[in-house]
Amino acid sequence: MSEKVRVDLHNHTTLCNHAVGSMEEYVQKAIEMKIDIFGFSEHAPMNFDPKYRMDISEKDFYENEVKTLKEKYKNDIEILLAYEVDFMQNKDLILDEIINSDVDYLIGSVHFIQEKNSSLWGFDNPEFIGKYKEKNIDDIWIDYFTAIEQMANSRYFDIVGHLDLIKVFKYLPNKDIRLLAKNALKAIKKSEMVLEINAAGLRKPIGEAYPSKDLLSMAYELNIPITFSSDAHAVEQIGFKYDELVNFAKDIGYSKCVTFKNRDKQLVTF
Repeated sequence: MSEKVRVDLHNHTTLCNHAVGSMEEYVQKAIEMKIDIFGFSEHAPMNFDPKYRMDISEKDFYENEVKTLKEKYKNDIEILLAYEVDFMQNKDLILDEIINSDVDYLIGSVHFIQEKNSSLWGFDNPEFIGKYKEKNIDDIWIDYFTAIEQMANSRYFDIVGHLDLIKVFKYLPNKDIRLLAKNALKAIKKSEMVLEINAAGLRKPIGEAYPSKDLLSMAYELNIPITFSSDAHAVEQIGFKYDELVNFAKDIGYSKCVTFKNRDKQLVTF
């Protein structure tokens, strides 16, 4: 593709139990927003925290529904099939059926930090926000980026989901974020992963996209490719502030982004 393409690869469905709107409504909204390539990436099933993800029994339904919409709207938009997978340091929680599934790409995300007592803290869940005041903030950020580094080293995934999600509630570190994230970004580069520019942060207390300007600049210096994501959990979030994300990427120096087909990267101009 030589013409400019609008790409939105991280979007959810009601199967995750915390989104609203039908899958077809999402597709129709994406067409309205002039998205050219739209990806469904539902929260993948796993044997943990079932309240916030689809069940393994719904896998066939989800995949078939995406394929049905892909065919129905093939003349209007390209629809891709994917999963957003929670990376867990206990890898037994990550299901082989998902890692080995026939999809266009997998997003790897960290939503939980392993505690010393082996419990897992859902740091982006408002229910558990109190824990930020129980620990040293720099230690929290170090633990988070250690998990991101481990995720990249696993080589399970194609896209890094919301790189600096840990900033969601504006509990920012005292240390330089660039130093805290350096090893994680190097691991992302080595594993040939793609970094998404994710609009969800613009709807959260932090009020900025994931990743921050400093971290996206580091990614650019490392020649880490990017893609774009709404991280939509509602119809009106599709293509959310898309042009703002594009301008953000261009200001850093990017002019191309990645899309996928059957786990293969395709570089397009945005």
